[in-house]
Amino acid sequence: MGQVEREQGMRTEKAASGLTSWGVALSAQLFAVAPAITEPFSGYTEDQLPLPQPDPVIQPPGWAFAIWGIIYLWLVAGALYGVLRARHTSDWQAMRPPLIVALLVGAAWLWIANASAIWGTITIFIMAGAAIAALLWSGREDWWWQTAPVGMFAGWLTAASGVSLAVTLAGFGVLGPTAAAIVALIGVITVAVAVLVTRPTAWTYALGAGWALFGVTITALGQDNMVVLVLASAGLAGLAAIAIRGAR
Repeated sequence: MGQVEREQGMRTEKAASGLTSWGVALSAQLFAVAPAITEPFSGYTEDQLPLPQPDPVIQPPGWAFAIWGIIYLWLVAGALYGVLRARHTSDWQAMRPPLIVALLVGAAWLWIANASAIWGTITIFIMAGAAIAALLWSGREDWWWQTAPVGMFAGWLTAASGVSLAVTLAGFGVLGPTAAAIVALIGVITVAVAVLVTRPTAWTYALGAGWALFGVTITALGQDNMVVLVLASAGLAGLAAIAIRGAR
């Protein structure tokens, strides 16, 4: 009877792993095509915020968002590799459920953000939290296909959630624009450092978050906002130092 139960358990586990691997693949493809079928998002609009924020000091320039091309392609490639080469590999299993959550929320996020700044902020935090969980629970095998793309995805989302929070706080008059940016940057840097200390080899996480922080430094420089410039630069330098040490 014990042998039968073990075999049934193995079959159930194999079916579950196959299901989640396909779930990641389909979710990644849906996430990647969402921008093509959804109205573009260029920031929270005047009708979403009582106090419009047309040029937030914490928002990276438009060119910084080109990193999404790499993220989309890498996530899809990694998901397909997982289906074809690691469908039943136990090393991949833990990270798949939270990654599916992050990708499905991400597929709907553009529509949500175009409808509501508050819900856009709430859902990007859910997406970032799920992506970070997927990164921390990713295995040690197939690093370039498993951990690396999820790391860059989670890194950018960590910074993007801070941007969304800062703009929403300033837009609803909770804090001034600079104060909101400072609070958000402290939160982003704290979370990013904690993630990198926990998973020091995930240097693509630092790359995603650091690229966003670099964009913030450029925006702050253009607006002569030295407080935000210094804070974002310090965060960027700190993440780079931790990532380089971890990569070694």
